[in-house]
Amino acid sequence: MKKVNKTPIDPKRIRKIPSDGFSWIDRRFVRVRFIEELPPEAILLYFFLVAVSDAKGLSFYADPTISRILKIDAGQLIGARDQLVRADLILYQYPLYQILPLPDRVQRSATRFTRKEKSQSSGDFLSIADIFKAAEERAKTGSEKNEGRL
Repeated sequence: MKKVNKTPIDPKRIRKIPSDGFSWIDRRFVRVRFIEELPPEAILLYFFLVAVSDAKGLSFYADPTISRILKIDAGQLIGARDQLVRADLILYQYPLYQILPLPDRVQRSATRFTRKEKSQSSGDFLSIADIFKAAEERAKTGSEKNEGRL
């Protein structure tokens, strides 16, 4: 593979990390493929939270403000947040978000929603409570099938 010579296009305009800023995105977000496993709304929310968080990774923007800034509705925000929590990228405890260090690998089962976990009518993500309820129903159905085989 040919090595690319990386020289700035405009050396007078080199980006610098601000002295009063803490935000940065770990390049492993792309290299370990978190970005490929998450839907656009979750990626957008993650980048926003990284940009606004403090040195400890904490942010307390209100959901309506986040929805307005990111131009996503409340359902999309909740779905995106749930995905980031399931992927172990953030923690959320109203009203506080905490950005976590990236895990060593993507937990694919945590980042992907199945078709049944999406609302059939609107395409919006269901709440985490609805997802757990659906999983519980599937588990019951599966155990009933297994009982019939014994």
